[in-house]
Amino acid sequence: MTGPKIIFFILAAAIVVFSILSIFSRRILRAAIYLLFVLVAMAGLYYMMNFQFLAAVQLMLYAGGIVVLIIFSILLTSQIDSKLQAPKGSHLLAGGITAIAGIALSAITILQFTFKPSQENAVGTDMRTIGLQLMNTDVQGYALPFEVISVLLLAALVGSIFIAQKKKV
Repeated sequence: MTGPKIIFFILAAAIVVFSILSIFSRRILRAAIYLLFVLVAMAGLYYMMNFQFLAAVQLMLYAGGIVVLIIFSILLTSQIDSKLQAPKGSHLLAGGITAIAGIALSAITILQFTFKPSQENAVGTDMRTIGLQLMNTDVQGYALPFEVISVLLLAALVGSIFIAQKKKV
């Protein structure tokens, strides 16, 4: 087995293990830290595929920005010592059935789709082309989806802080 394969399996195992730990952790802060490890391992996979820009964005935006915001929201709302309630058996069963159905639907869709090579020219991966695509609002641009996602994340963060605040008596 070659070195890149070993590194790939280590990163894949880290993603699977820390994802499971993030889901099943009953402590909020530990779940956020496990999520951070998942995002860093994903950046490692992007780097292995020679997507250095995407790896850098993954580290800066998700691992660096969003997880830090989640951790600060946990610390600001004084929820660091709180434990989540154990899920009910019916909720676990419903979640398991939903996960299995999602995996089956994804597998069926991927296996039935016939992948054809594109006739279009490849888009360049230099920094100038990526920067222009990020600022573009046309069909190939990413400015509008980025703004919509940023508003959605802000609303989710404000909502989570509102829900997590202790009730005043």
